[in-house]
Amino acid sequence: MNSKLTLTIEKSVIMKAKQYAKGRGRSLSDIIENYLKMITSENGSAEIEITPLVESLKGSFKAPEDFDYTDQLSKGLSEKYS
Repeated sequence: MNSKLTLTIEKSVIMKAKQYAKGRGRSLSDIIENYLKMITSENGSAEIEITPLVESLKGSFKAPEDFDYTDQLSKGLSEKYS
């Protein structure tokens, strides 16, 4: 059973998300629903199909042992939206 959900999201984010969805031939509702399913699944993640291109990149980058992905992502987003 489907149900409506009202969200408050920055307009520019909505526009980019709509373009993203359109470019992939999917609806924004479908993308959001699948994301919510993924983060609320029992093991915390859903199986993600790895494309041949992504598979070919596996192992091509070695991060330093002390690399903190979360910290770097946070810094990058802060710079982008500042």
